[in-house]
Amino acid sequence: MINAKAAETVKIFDSSDVTVTLHVNGVAHVVAIEPRVTLLDALRERIGLTGTKKGCDHGQCGCCTVLINGIRVDSCLTLAIMHTNDEITTIEGLVQDGKLHPMQEAFVNHDGYQCGYCTSGQIMSAIGLLAEGHTHSDEEIRTFMTGNLCRCSAYPNIVAAIREVVEGS
Repeated sequence: MINAKAAETVKIFDSSDVTVTLHVNGVAHVVAIEPRVTLLDALRERIGLTGTKKGCDHGQCGCCTVLINGIRVDSCLTLAIMHTNDEITTIEGLVQDGKLHPMQEAFVNHDGYQCGYCTSGQIMSAIGLLAEGHTHSDEEIRTFMTGNLCRCSAYPNIVAAIREVVEGS
């Protein structure tokens, strides 16, 4: 049994918050966070952008994929304080003037989602994939999308959606 009075007087670690500015979807957000807070948790819990999903929380499923300076990153694997000078794009930042991003439209057109939980990560990764130029074949698309898992097995539809955007570019 833990002595409650002793527990009140003993500090196991110093949880001092630091103030950082995160540039997300073109907006500067000043947040006070502990240095150990992941970008995923800062986005969801401090900024209120819940489109980026928490799946495995250790970089194996891709649900938390965001773009950092145009490069796809699992936001559960990086600390928020590391990105104070970066441009972070989440799924919420893709809609412009009320219009879906072409990749979002393609996912709708090809039913590139089923339950929808992985969809935001899939779309963000697909946009990063386009920027990287890994779209020469369906096999290459599948290979470079392997960091994003879909339990519902919508993979053929996801590849078809990416292919539509590639061919429309």
